[in-house]
Formats: sequence, structure tokens, C-alpha cells
Amino acid sequence: MKRDKVRVDRRTVLRGVGVAMSLPWLESISVWGDESITGKPETELPRRFAAMFMGNGINSRHWWAKGSGAEMELSQSLEPLAPLKTKLNVINGLFNKQATGVGIHPGQTGNILSGAPLQKGAVLKGGISVDQVIANHFGDQTPQSSLILGCEQPITGYHETNFSMAYSSHISWHDANSPVPMEVYPSLAFDSLFDNQGTKRTKSILDRVKEHASHLNRQVSQSDRAKLDEYLTSVREVEKQVERTRATKDRADDLAKKRGESPILMKRPDNGLPEDIRDHMRLMCDIIALAFQTDKTRVATLLLCRDLSGLFYPFLDVRLAHHPASHEDQSDAYERVSRYYVSQLAYLGSKLDSMPERDGTVLDNSCLMFVSNMWSGSKHDSTKVPLLLAGGLGGTLETGRVLDFIDDGDDNRKLCSLYLSLLKRIGVNQTQFGDADKQLSKL
Repeated sequence: MKRDKVRVDRRTVLRGVGVAMSLPWLESISVWGDESITGKPETELPRRFAAMFMGNGINSRHWWAKGSGAEMELSQSLEPLAPLKTKLNVINGLFNKQATGVGIHPGQTGNILSGAPLQKGAVLKGGISVDQVIANHFGDQTPQSSLILGCEQPITGYHETNFSMAYSSHISWHDANSPVPMEVYPSLAFDSLFDNQGTKRTKSILDRVKEHASHLNRQVSQSDRAKLDEYLTSVREVEKQVERTRATKDRADDLAKKRGESPILMKRPDNGLPEDIRDHMRLMCDIIALAFQTDKTRVATLLLCRDLSGLFYPFLDVRLAHHPASHEDQSDAYERVSRYYVSQLAYLGSKLDSMPERDGTVLDNSCLMFVSNMWSGSKHDSTKVPLLLAGGLGGTLETGRVLDFIDDGDDNRKLCSLYLSLLKRIGVNQTQFGDADKQLSKL
């Protein structure tokens, strides 16, 4: 069979009763994107951005890298990223000026992706975050403009600094006054990804699209059949994990109804969130990976733990909750916490790097950013932030490097200059973002 006879439309979606599955990149699919928008096929592969956030800083004694490429030497905390050395940028010395000199915690967090000054008191005021600038740019090209996920419920009220706790709980902002609602339940995030609706949500997605998948399988090339089978298998694996969390959430909803309170005010696991944070974080990473693979969205943020986090790590032999543990940030225990969070970036990066996309991988066309709001939790020091990038944004971002800006002067080490540089590479042409009006040198 000639190749041009097995071409199918990129807009093809596997459909079943109350469900729709977008497809990953396949050679038999003619173009990425929707031709009806521009009138012309989209020839470039999509570029994607995801931010992963860890609150309260890292163990700075074990946060360093030397060298470049495959020979890069990584510290103990960064060792999980060893398989991704050639696709990694370790960046030191950047800072968010508007998060310094304003007091601890909320004022150091709510503008981590915007660089905007935050307002104290009852009225929220900051700025649009970089992920939402990208989401607005790609808004009509993907089914979802962005995927905003978290592994910990937001907190309410006010900090002693008179900043709202909303700043500690959200990193993605629609505009100056409104955080983007964050989905913390894996089952709901999964349902949104596959338009999974109605009473049949407890029935396997694959069972419902089986007939359509078999029809498509007969149309595509032989190599695409293997890719399609691998994709469907990966969806099923995630689906099985989601089903367990769905049952837990249903029980939590029933319990909340009996108590007459909202699940958001209940403690884990009564609130329906996975009791083991390892399962929760990996499942959220799996959902982002599927979203990027299928071009469901090109923008995601994942709040792994919020500022002032109350998460516990018994599997790391850490006796304190996250926030008090960060006050002993030079300890071996907090180093294990730092390394664990880096392993989440490594997991998502490796997952995307295993997904073929034309001549490269999904990671090659993405930029994953790992960032925390502080360098030191014990000192609440935000004069520089730990920052890692994985992925090459379609060849526009050189990788395999260690970049240090600490001695370049404050005007040349702005976090927003990095964002301005990434926006340019993604295809968003802006002359200013946050407090930056120039791109980051050396990037």
C-alpha cells in the first residue's frame, strides 16, 4: 500500500460513548494542528512548556553541576537527571526581584511565574503568569488552553505578612487578580483530558473506543500500528491507577456530605487525594505526558507542593512535614526531599523522551522547568532560586549546559528575562514581560 493512501486527517479523534481520545504523533497523520484555522497545514511540530514547582527551597550544599553534555557531573540532589544530561540546562543565580524584601512565604511565591509586584490585604493583585501568556497564544490551536494541576490543596486566610495565602497556593494566574483554578484530583484531570463524561466514566475508555481504534488501525502504516498500540496501552495503565483514586474521591465526597463540609477543608486522605504522595505526583506527571503527546494542550503547570507545605515523607525517613523540614535545609533529611522532587522532573522528562515525534521526541520539542521560590528555607532566601530546564523547544534551546548568572549583576539575572527568552523561542513575540525588557544572555 502506498504511503499517501494511508494518510489520515490530524483531526481524527478516537470516539466512544461519552469519551474522546486525541492521538499522538503518527507518520500516517498528515499535519499537526487544525487546517481550518489558518487554511494551511501546520508543518512545525508543536512547542510546549511545563513548569513544576517545589515550595520552600532545596538543600544548597548538594545542588550543583559541572561540565557539559554527556560528561556533565551532577550533585547528589541532581543525580536523578543523569539520563537526561544532554537535554538538560542547570541554571544558577537567577532571581525574582519582586519576591525580595517583601517578607517571607506568600510574597515570595505568588509571582514566581509573573515577576509582578504583589498587593497585600484582601484584594489580590499581581500579574499574568508566563504559562498563561503561552496558553493565550495557543488558545485556538489546542482543545485545552492549559492544564493546571496540583498535588496539595490550596490554603486560605492571611499570612502574618498580610499577604493572602492564595499567593502561597497558586503559581498560575489568568491576570492580575485571578489565579487559574488548580485541579488536584487525578480522576478529574484524567476525565478532562479525554472528555470523559457521564455515568460511563467507570467503564474503560479503551473499551468504548475499541471499534473506532480497530478501524483506524487498518488505515495507518505498520510502524504507526505499533505506536498506536503502545499509546493505548499507556492510557490503560494510567486509567487503572485513576480508577483507584476515583473510588477514593467518591468516598470522600460522601463523607463530606455527611459532615456538611467541603472536601477542600478535610485532611488527606479524608479529602479523597491519594494517601501516598508518590502515587499522586507520578499520576499527575503521566497525565501531563499524555496531554503533551496528543497535543491536547501545550501548556501545563504542576504544583508538586505549595509554599508552607504540610506534606510528609515517611518513605524518605523524614520525620518532619515539608515546611518545618525546610528550616533544616542543610540536613541529610532535606537533601533526600530535594532529590525526591528532582526525580519528578526526571520522571516526566524521561517519559516525554520515550515518545517518538517525527525525527525526535516529545521532550525535544518541549521545555520543562523546575523551580522553587527560595534557595534556602531556613533563611527564607529568595535572592536566587534553584532552576532546571529539560528539553530543547524544537531545537531553539541549546541543552547540556551549566549556566551561572550570579556575578552578572541584578539587571542581567532576572527570572523574567528567562521567561522572555522562552516566549520568543516558543513563538510569542513580546518586548517585555514582568520586570524584564531584554532576553537572558548566554541562554
